[in-house]
Amino acid sequence: MAGNTSPRVAELERLIKRHQELYYNAEPAISDEDFDALWAELEDLDPGNILLRRIGEDRADGWPKVGHVMPMGSQAKATDPESFEAWAAKVAYPSYIVQYKLDGASLELQYEEGVLVRAVTRGDGTIGDDITPNAVRMRGVPPRLPAAFTGGVRGEVLMARATHAAKYADKANCRNAANGLMKRKDGAGSEDLDLICYDAKGSVPEAAGRAAPRAGAGTLFDEAEGAAAAGESPFADEFGKLAWLKAMGFATVRTESFAAAKDVVEYRGKVMALRPSLPYDIDGLVVKGASIDEADAAKARPDLQIAFKFSPEEAVTRLKAIEWSESGALYTPIGIVDPVRLAGTTVQRANLCNPDMIRSMGLKLGSMVVITKRGEIIPKIETLVENPSDAVEIEQPATCGTCGTALLDEGTRLFCPNEACPKKELHRLEKWLTILDIRAFGTALITRLHESGRVRRIADLYSLTAGELEGFERMGATLAQKILRNLRAANEPSLAEFVAGFDLEGVGLLVAEKLVKGGFPTLDALFAASEERLLAVDGIAETMAATIVKGLAAVREEMLAVLATGALRIREPAALESGAAADSPVFGKSFCFTGELRSMKRPEAEKKVRELGGSAKSAVAKDLDYLVTNDPASGSAKNKKAREYGVAIIDEEAFLALLDSALPSTRPAR
Repeated sequence: MAGNTSPRVAELERLIKRHQELYYNAEPAISDEDFDALWAELEDLDPGNILLRRIGEDRADGWPKVGHVMPMGSQAKATDPESFEAWAAKVAYPSYIVQYKLDGASLELQYEEGVLVRAVTRGDGTIGDDITPNAVRMRGVPPRLPAAFTGGVRGEVLMARATHAAKYADKANCRNAANGLMKRKDGAGSEDLDLICYDAKGSVPEAAGRAAPRAGAGTLFDEAEGAAAAGESPFADEFGKLAWLKAMGFATVRTESFAAAKDVVEYRGKVMALRPSLPYDIDGLVVKGASIDEADAAKARPDLQIAFKFSPEEAVTRLKAIEWSESGALYTPIGIVDPVRLAGTTVQRANLCNPDMIRSMGLKLGSMVVITKRGEIIPKIETLVENPSDAVEIEQPATCGTCGTALLDEGTRLFCPNEACPKKELHRLEKWLTILDIRAFGTALITRLHESGRVRRIADLYSLTAGELEGFERMGATLAQKILRNLRAANEPSLAEFVAGFDLEGVGLLVAEKLVKGGFPTLDALFAASEERLLAVDGIAETMAATIVKGLAAVREEMLAVLATGALRIREPAALESGAAADSPVFGKSFCFTGELRSMKRPEAEKKVRELGGSAKSAVAKDLDYLVTNDPASGSAKNKKAREYGVAIIDEEAFLALLDSALPSTRPAR
C-alpha cells in the first residue's frame, strides 16, 4: 500500500533528515524533545514510512569504516505514563529491567580472545568509524579482559557535568562536547571522556564459559573478520550480562528491577527528582525484560524494549498547600506547589481532580510529586515521588462555606447537597446563560442581580426590565436593551440544552443529549423516569441514575416556572420537524470541532448539529463519529487521538455536505 504523500509528511521527512544530519555531524539545532515530536507526528501520519526504520548517520571523515557486532538501532519511545503502560501491557513481562538512559554517544568495543581490537562509533547503525586510538585514552575502556571473550561490548561515551563546567563550557551540553572530542584526529581531550556500558554479545571458549550452553550462542565473527573459534555466551540473561560486564572491569549503567509497570512509573518520578544531582546527563529510562532476545535486538527499532523518556512537560516539585476551588456545589482540590519551570512557563498550581486522587496517591502537604502539563490549562499532579518525614495529612473542608450544610464525600466528588444553597443558585444562573449562549450578561452583572435578591431563580431573569438594568453602575439604556434582546432571542432551546442549563449534578449537555436519545424525548418523560429505566440508557450507571432522578425532582417546579413565563419553549429537533429521516448522516452522530471554521463560528456549527439530532463534543473519545478540522494532516492532540481511535477526520466542506444532505436549508450562504 502506498504511503502517505501529503505535504506535511514530505515536510516532516525533510525536517527529520536535516536534524539527524545536524545531530550526528554538526551542532543540534533543536532539542531532543522537539525532534521526538517530529518523529511521533510522522509515525502518526505515515506509520510505514521508510525513514522510521533508519537512524541518522555520522560521517566523520578520515576514520576507517567497520561493521558492528551488534546492530545499533533506534529505540521506541514513550514520553508519558499512559504510553509506557500501553507498551508494558503488550509485552507483559513478569518483571522489568530498568536502566538510566545515558545521554551521550554510542560506542562498541570489539574484542578478540579478550584483547581490544576496535572501538566503533554508531555510524548508520550497521557500519561506524573505528576510533580505537581515541577510545583507549578514555576512562572505562579496558585494553585486555580477564577472559578470552570474542564479541562486542556496547556503551555510551559521556562527559561528566563537572568536566564540562570546568573545561568545555563553550559547548552547548555534555553530549555535544563528548561527541566532538571522541572523533578528533589528534585525540586531544579523549582522556576527559568516560565509557559506561550496558550491553554485550559474544562468546568465550567452552572451558571458560558457563556450565550449560545457551541456545543460539556462538561465534560472532566469521573467519574473514578474524574471529575466534566457536564458544559459548558467558551470560544467560540481562542480570548475568551486567554481572559479567562488572567482572570484566567495565563501568556499568545504574540498573533496577521492578515487578509491575506502575512501579516503573513511580521510579521514573524518583529519578526525575535525582536527575539534577547526577554526575552525568540522562534523558530517561530504558526498560526491557530479563530475557535476552537477540533477534529483536537486531531490529532497527526493537519491540521488546522502550525508552521511557523525560519530557519538558514534566517536573518534580513540592506540594505545599491545597486550595479547594468552589464551583456551584462542587469542591475541587487544587495543589499549590513550589514554583517550577514546565514547558516554558513557571507553574505554581496543579489540578488534583477529587478527594479519591489525593487518597489513592497518598499525598500529604510536603509531598514531592511529578506534575505534568500536556495541553491542560492547569497542570496535573501525576504521581507521588516520596513523602518526607515532616509531611502532614491533608485536611478537606467538612461543611459548605456558604450555607453551612455538611459536605458529601463520594470519592470522585466533594459537594454541598443543599439544592437551596445560594452559591448553587448563582452557579445555576451562570450555567443557564452559558448553555443557552446568552451573551452580554457577564459574571459581574448576574452576581449583583443575585446578591440583591432580584434574580434568585432562572425564571426571575425573564421578568427583568430595561429600567431595572439601567439602574446598575455603568449600565446605559443601549447596553440594557442589548442584554434583554439577547435573553429573549434564546427562546427555543432543545430539551438537552434546557435540562443541562439547570446545572443538575453530573448532568452536562452530553449527558442530557444521551437521555433524550435514550428514550426520553420530552420533559414529562424525564420527570416520570425511574432509576431502573434510566439505567437502560447507554453510559448511565446506578449512581448517575439516582442523581438524575433526585436532581429533576428538586428543580421540577423551577423548570415549570421558567416555561410558565411564556418567554421560551422547548424546541423539537429540526431533523424531526422537517420530516428528515432519523438515519440521516447527522442524526445520532457525534461531532467534535478543532481549529477555526471559515463559514461559521464553532458554537453555530455545534448548534446546527444538535438541531439535526446529533451531538457536539468538546473532546475526542473512542465513541466519537467525526472530528471536523480544516487541517486534517496536522499533528494536533485531537488529530492524533482521532487517528488512534479510528475516528473519521473530515474538513469543513465535508461537514457542510453532511448538513446539506440532512437538511439542505442549513448550509450557510457564502
